Amino acid sequence: MRALREVVLAHGAGDPPDLATLARELGAVIHRHSGELADELDALRRTSRFERWQLGGRLKHGASLLVMVWPPNYATPVHDHAGLWGLEVALHGALEVENWRRDADGALHQRSREWLGPGDATWFDDAEAGLHRCRNLSRHDVALSLHVYGGDLDEYLAYEQLRPGEAWRTLPQRAAIVGQLRT
Repeated sequence: MRALREVVLAHGAGDPPDLATLARELGAVIHRHSGELADELDALRRTSRFERWQLGGRLKHGASLLVMVWPPNYATPVHDHAGLWGLEVALHGALEVENWRRDADGALHQRSREWLGPGDATWFDDAEAGLHRCRNLSRHDVALSLHVYGGDLDEYLAYEQLRPGEAWRTLPQRAAIVGQLRT
């Protein structure tokens, strides 16, 4: 975990930083240290609920690091990231990321879909690009991902549509952190 934090310290400066380079370097560390990471994160892989764990404290250039635990088949609602830039990289398992866009009238539409395996990353550098929904693709295994944000993601907005064709509802959310992982 220390190696992941060191990559973010080295490449995470800027607003936003060079997210492609950051993604490439994090992916390389994940591939190079997959066994060590699996051992360090073993306890999280036995968790049965969605959780956010902080990886060390906030970095000197303002970025924050989180490890997220995804129970089998768990999906987030469509949500934003409060205007922060962000990068998400799979550590264990496979995630689906649906990217959404908002029309001028407030309607949301899916614009693309990505699949992430260990070391694969996706990123966004503005509020509109950060509108997405994530899901663990496994029906049986927990997935883990590392998230790097350009600040603290304390609050964000989730969106739901009760029936197709109806207006999307905006639901303010608080991003609860379960605890802090040692590096």
